[in-house]
Amino acid sequence: MSRIGDFPDDDVAGWLLKSPDIGGAMAGFTHAVYNQNRLPMRVRELARIVIAHANECAVCINTRDADGAAAGVDEELYDHAHEWRTWSGYSEQERIAAEFAHRFATGHTELRDDEDFWARAAEHYSDELLTDLALSCAMWVGMGRMLRTLDIGQTCALTIPARA
Repeated sequence: MSRIGDFPDDDVAGWLLKSPDIGGAMAGFTHAVYNQNRLPMRVRELARIVIAHANECAVCINTRDADGAAAGVDEELYDHAHEWRTWSGYSEQERIAAEFAHRFATGHTELRDDEDFWARAAEHYSDELLTDLALSCAMWVGMGRMLRTLDIGQTCALTIPARA
């Protein structure tokens, strides 16, 4: 049951009305992460699901993108997220994104200081793509922890609408 408001367990958006200005801005940030992101969708979705598991957020774990199949995102990508270090189905670029996401969510200062990681990341990502990855991870960590902490929508399974 939600810790704020009297929202049903499957309401993931009603809380926005409790803070219309900040909630509206967050909705805009979320829109940008999903619709203006320059990361390949498989990279984006692997990073997102790794953070979803770190946050223990059911909404985030159950979210799928309506365009995912067309971009090569299948259930195996999600099913093996805990195995991002070893599963052969991930590319090196995807593995680096998963490592970034995991460490961003669980050990950000160690990540900051890991020169080996940054050298490996530079082989697969431009500064612009790393910025998109970092901003996306910031949104997912923050939103996922907020939803989980306030126990909002934890029975939801969302599908991100297809882009027009």
